[in-house]
Amino acid sequence: MKTLRVFAPATVANISCGFDVLGCCLQGVGDEMQISLSKIPGVRITKIDGADLPMEAAKNVASVAVIALLEKLKDTKTGVEIEIYKKIKAGSGIGSSAASSAGAVWATNELLNKPFTAQQLVAFAMEGERLASGNAHADNVAPALLGGFTLVRSYSPLDILKLNTPKDLYMTIIHPQIEVKTADSRRVIKTNVPLKKAVTQWGNLGGFIAGLYTNDYDLLSRSLDDVIIEPMRSILIPKFKEVKATAIANGALGAGISGSGPSIFALSKGKKAAEKVADAIKEVYKPTEIEFDIHVAGINPNGVTVISIDY
Repeated sequence: MKTLRVFAPATVANISCGFDVLGCCLQGVGDEMQISLSKIPGVRITKIDGADLPMEAAKNVASVAVIALLEKLKDTKTGVEIEIYKKIKAGSGIGSSAASSAGAVWATNELLNKPFTAQQLVAFAMEGERLASGNAHADNVAPALLGGFTLVRSYSPLDILKLNTPKDLYMTIIHPQIEVKTADSRRVIKTNVPLKKAVTQWGNLGGFIAGLYTNDYDLLSRSLDDVIIEPMRSILIPKFKEVKATAIANGALGAGISGSGPSIFALSKGKKAAEKVADAIKEVYKPTEIEFDIHVAGINPNGVTVISIDY
């Protein structure tokens, strides 16, 4: 293989109760990327379509992630050229930087005959996240690479678990056309957490994971509660409380901030329920002057996938 064109999926991170450790991969929402091997050593961004992003390799998350991969291999001879066809808006809260980082390292790894497992690729993709937000978090890149729901059990050492995904789960995402940068949204978070709230959050995370494995939708619903991060970050998102309340009133299992925002997710059982939620939360934003996008998506079990191959 000389060139791979891949689909790099959007993701929802945190999922209310799992700040920095829980995430899931979305079906049909994402970027396209073309990664090619070159005889000229080094990593280069050769094309970016759909967004104003840095072409300089040291400043683009996709190339930074690939550079980390090649450095681990101690490979100074391979050349990699990256084209990015961006469909996820930067700062949207559905893993824009993660899609670029994950797609680039996954495709490069395939072209080099898979020296690393998908789980090992997470560490390289995290370097792209470090560039984007100042923090090498894995809750977006892990599901983008592994698919489905993932849990970061530990960051040191890095330990990623792929979780069970009930087939009937669907995400409704509303993306207000405002930008909330991950770095800014982290600044509003207090570093000290009261023990009582921490215990509640641990219980919700454990309950949510148990619900994934037992297909217990009532348990999933009860567990989708964030008592630590959401109260601080939600003030950055217009109409957040109204959207959340409307989603739940119209049948969603729960709702919360997608990643660092401003997107808001609602998790539902079944596509029809998710579409009903989409129709309802549209009405919350229509009276405002804020433009928005709506996505209804199943959970993508595969992560990054091949669109085409050139030999």
